[in-house]
Amino acid sequence: MNLPHITATEAIRLFRTQRLSPVELLDAVVARTRETEPLVNSVTEQMLEAAYRAARESEKRYQDKTPRPLDGVPLMLKEEQPITGYLSEEGSLLEKGNVAEVTHPIVDRIITAGAVVHGRTTTPEFCCAPVTHTRLWGITRNPHNPEMTPGGSSGGSGAALASGSTVLATGSDIGGSIRIPASYCGVVGFKPPFARVPGLAPFNADTYCADGPMGRSVADVALLQNIIAGPWAGDPASLRPRVSVSGDVGTLNGVRIALSFDLGGYDPDPIVVTRTEQFALALENAGASVEEVDLPWTPGRVLDIAWKHFGGIMGPFIESIGRDSSAESLMPYTRAFINAASRAGSYAVGLVEESTFYRPLGNLFETFDALVCPTVTNTGMAADATCTDSADVFSQLMTLPFNIVGRVPVLAVPSGRAPNGVPTGVQIVGRTFDDPMVFRIGAAVEAELGLTTADDWWPDLSLSSTNTRNTPATEFRDDAQGSTATTSLAGRQ
Repeated sequence: MNLPHITATEAIRLFRTQRLSPVELLDAVVARTRETEPLVNSVTEQMLEAAYRAARESEKRYQDKTPRPLDGVPLMLKEEQPITGYLSEEGSLLEKGNVAEVTHPIVDRIITAGAVVHGRTTTPEFCCAPVTHTRLWGITRNPHNPEMTPGGSSGGSGAALASGSTVLATGSDIGGSIRIPASYCGVVGFKPPFARVPGLAPFNADTYCADGPMGRSVADVALLQNIIAGPWAGDPASLRPRVSVSGDVGTLNGVRIALSFDLGGYDPDPIVVTRTEQFALALENAGASVEEVDLPWTPGRVLDIAWKHFGGIMGPFIESIGRDSSAESLMPYTRAFINAASRAGSYAVGLVEESTFYRPLGNLFETFDALVCPTVTNTGMAADATCTDSADVFSQLMTLPFNIVGRVPVLAVPSGRAPNGVPTGVQIVGRTFDDPMVFRIGAAVEAELGLTTADDWWPDLSLSSTNTRNTPATEFRDDAQGSTATTSLAGRQ
């Protein structure tokens, strides 16, 4: 049994029958992390003392026949989601050593559900790039091809899942930050509709932004989504009632799916088109009807609208952190993002444009149950790509339109692999707040394609070497006393 790449649903089944213990599975992913992390560099800190304590508690609950929904499942958290008393550095030298004074609500829910939280994952600085490299944490690499990026901003979570360093992970998405790593890393990610998952101010009120689940199967992502979703007293935007989703495989008979390869103006690589065509055929084989459609969305128009939003919401937020001479410590892509956002027009005008932008999609959804399109146009970017030409970079990301229309649920799933080894992916976009439909479609087509259950899907990395990595070894925080002291990766803390 390949424990590092086991799914959460399979692990829980084995826990229930006592054919596997939570401690055994934690041992396996910790060993895998020790083996692969010098190459992949996806983890900012491990929390092993607390994790082993949680695993033993989970083990007892299984023995007592009182397990919780995520009991015993190893999970890593995106570093952006704070935990009181733990480092909260956002990948920036300007925030180095900062300790969080609040815990994100989804973290509380995950721990209460019994998950074994054993680490936190890397991001680009302030989560504002589709690559994951920083001066603080170094370069995070794609386990499928270490010369390439795992994407961003939830790149560490995607890479940890692909390498087998964890079983479940969290992400967040304000322009594609869950879906881009899901595509490049060959995993599954879900951008919930705005307010489905509670958040912290100020971004809980941002319609572009959502925290969401990542995993190695649609069922795993559904499992985690059902834990983190639902209203929270600390977030007035969080939606009622709670909506549950399912990863169960069923027929797509009667489901009508619109297909777009370019959304009207993007330029996908031929291999991306081919993999999307194969995905559409799998949808039809699962019982759906698929029809190619036209949309009027060009990258230029998308960016024009989005920059107004980022200029009003994110630009000042990031700029306020680095207004003095220390701004030189910011990553070049962060400065490029700030510069682009600061040149945008009126935020209020952007709100009007967002409503107009949605109308063609709304019209489609009068006829179709969902839209399918590629996630990114390319077959990967270099692990250390500078990403300072914002217009060029964002024109390759077909994710941002669905942050502009942020009330739609989007499930990102693998569609195949490019010749360079980097996976390709598609987005399944649902009607506003129709989360169950995208999971229904995703589960059916995942079973039809059988990609992630193939023996050769997950990278071996058994001969990992540190030669590729050109950054100092990551240090890991010792959580024994809630301090900010660091310890080496090896061994239990």
